[in-house]
Amino acid sequence: MATRKKAQSPALHVADSHDLIRVHGARENNLKDVSIELPKRRLTVFTGVSGSGKSSLVFDTIAAESQRLINETYSAFVQGFMPTLARPEVDVLDGLTTAIIVDQQRMGADPRSTVGTATDANAMLRILFSRLGKPHIGSPQAFSFNVASISGAGAVTVERAGKTVKERREFSITGGMCPRCEGRGQVNDIDLSQLYDESKSLNEGAVTIPGYSIEGWQGRIFRGCGFFDPDKPISKFTKKQLHDLLYKEPTKIKVEGINLTYTGLVPAIQKSFLSKDVEAMQPHVRAFVERVATFATCPDCDGTRLSQEARSSKIDGISIADACAMQISDLAEWVKGLDERSVAPLLGKLLHTLDSFVEIGLGYLSLDRPAGTLSGGEAQRTKMIRHLGSSLTDVTYVFDEPTIGLHPHDIQRMNNLLLQLRDKGNTVLVVEHKPEAIAIADHVVDLGPRAGTAGGEVVFEGTIEGLRASGTLTGQHLDDRASLKPSVRTPSGTFEVRGAGTHNLQNVDVDIPLGVLVVVTGVAGSGKSSLIHGSVSGQEGVVAVDQTPIRGSRRSNPATYTGLLEPIRKAFAKVNGVKPALFSANSEGACPTCKGAGVIYTDLAMMAGVATTCEECEGKRFQASVLEYHLGGRDISEVLAMSVTEAEEFFGAGEAKTPAAHKILTHLADVGLGYLSLGQPLTTLSGGERQRLKLATHMSTNGGVYVLDEPTTGLHLADVEHLLGLLDRLVESGKSVIVIEHHQAVMAHADWIIDLGPGAGHDGGRIVFEGTPEDLVAARSTLTGEHLAAYVGT
Repeated sequence: MATRKKAQSPALHVADSHDLIRVHGARENNLKDVSIELPKRRLTVFTGVSGSGKSSLVFDTIAAESQRLINETYSAFVQGFMPTLARPEVDVLDGLTTAIIVDQQRMGADPRSTVGTATDANAMLRILFSRLGKPHIGSPQAFSFNVASISGAGAVTVERAGKTVKERREFSITGGMCPRCEGRGQVNDIDLSQLYDESKSLNEGAVTIPGYSIEGWQGRIFRGCGFFDPDKPISKFTKKQLHDLLYKEPTKIKVEGINLTYTGLVPAIQKSFLSKDVEAMQPHVRAFVERVATFATCPDCDGTRLSQEARSSKIDGISIADACAMQISDLAEWVKGLDERSVAPLLGKLLHTLDSFVEIGLGYLSLDRPAGTLSGGEAQRTKMIRHLGSSLTDVTYVFDEPTIGLHPHDIQRMNNLLLQLRDKGNTVLVVEHKPEAIAIADHVVDLGPRAGTAGGEVVFEGTIEGLRASGTLTGQHLDDRASLKPSVRTPSGTFEVRGAGTHNLQNVDVDIPLGVLVVVTGVAGSGKSSLIHGSVSGQEGVVAVDQTPIRGSRRSNPATYTGLLEPIRKAFAKVNGVKPALFSANSEGACPTCKGAGVIYTDLAMMAGVATTCEECEGKRFQASVLEYHLGGRDISEVLAMSVTEAEEFFGAGEAKTPAAHKILTHLADVGLGYLSLGQPLTTLSGGERQRLKLATHMSTNGGVYVLDEPTTGLHLADVEHLLGLLDRLVESGKSVIVIEHHQAVMAHADWIIDLGPGAGHDGGRIVFEGTPEDLVAARSTLTGEHLAAYVGT
């Protein structure tokens, strides 16, 4: 037996020797010639302060090169439709495997995209109902809210036995789309009183739509169309004239010898305003759209998006609309109860998908939940579900802080899922800050020592024990535990919430103390955001800083986003006696060669595009003549290259003293962004940096109540302390601060805790505890209480 065993274990096959991913000379963003070797089929966690280069190494180097190489295997025709990826700045990348990125990008906000359509659960339900639904109404597309019902008839020409014969044919497609709302679940109506002032005539400026001035082309069209009298008040229009003003379809007209198109106000607004993304509009246009458009649940389908016929077919009294509206954990129970051998494999696959939702901590969602309403953490976990049942192995999975938005109770579940993926033979790379998630790593790579230009180096590589003893910033803070406050502040008043019923809230009454630091906590899906964003945000004097991504092109930077560039430009203009517009890279001062971008983008058709530094301005973005103007001995490009900390000193005293700029820079430094350079493109900032940038812009507003949604997102353990100091300063300056948070350090630092639960979805939505952190730890009556007690070590 022993000799047989010996014969079966030959020397290691050469194909099995490629067990490392080797990176040499990585210089992407702030990386300083980084060289590391990562073990394959293991779980590697990347740590380091926010802005130290973790994402640059994992996403912009390893994952980006893997994806680029895969894209190159497609035909030139297919590559033409794919995003072109440039080769990362790196000397050698060896041993790569296919990379699957599971990041925190929000899922598309398309109104037709739901949790069910994004995970294929809807597709399986549609097949199930087309097979088992009574009455039988058609194929799976008869249950799809993205397929409209169409029928038609006509003559077709057919070649038969050498002759051309005309035959009459009829066809019909049965779709499940509700005809009224076209599968959106909502109908939008236009408030006509917001379009015009009926007491005025068109020539007196009756139309109140942005851009519709009577002096411009629009006025010419109104005056020359001949459909109504532009000098007559709108209240005196006949029915036909009012219809032509509001609803007339695009019609060709001739005005002063020029061919133009006249369109009624309602179709014109629907095309130019309502079909566009409201978030991307200018503030005055957005305010108009919010005033004019009213969105209501579709009365025909009651918001289910499905036609009457699709809702009439049922299995055991449940229609597909009912199934999609159920909480996923309940839907899984219902599917378990279906015993139908003819569709057994389908039921098995559907149940596996639904159980994955429950296992990953998303059992509180429903399949009809619009994908655009999921938080970053929920979106990332929803994407994970696709990969859990995958047959692929030897793949590199790349995760971006998978524990974001997770209660300490749920982090253990997430850890198990990451280990499951690894145990299938995959390489798992995770960017993470939470000690509970770092603890499961087989290998740790710590980047630093600091952020921005002071980071970009590997300061430690090895095991968790090695990291603890290494003396790096992460190693020093890995075992940090905040202690409970010895005394808490006294509230100055209360914010009353009565009968809150948004989403899963169950008629909640709560008094939120003002003038103190309040932390709202509870497991993911317990109703924290529903309570605060549904009942507190939007009230007068409340400033809400949430996690919606900052919109901005590569021309936007912290200086333009925060409004800092305005006082800087004026200061330059005043000292040099020229126009402020010269000091904008998007206006008159821009380098003519690169149009103020600093780089020239060359599109190489089917090959990856190349960005080269502009030779004319050497990447400074301004004309040479503009750089001759100085303020405090620096030109505008040198000012934009400064870090926030340097600039704060520069604009704080001496010749360059500019109080308006100094105030904004102080806010940026307060939120821990002192290392950012003023001209760094917004597209290169991490998620946590963007939220703190938003917080800095709101700090100068006059709100009395600040609502922060998980401000520790993307924060290193060492920076959490800094954030707690900032929250204290806000409270001490007379503000009330309400924080939705899972981080135990923030809970321990609170003056008052409101805990929701006890579970998620319909098992949550109730207040399970209100009081001080000390009382919560002493009672240990909730999941949060148990985890906080374990954290503070009592």
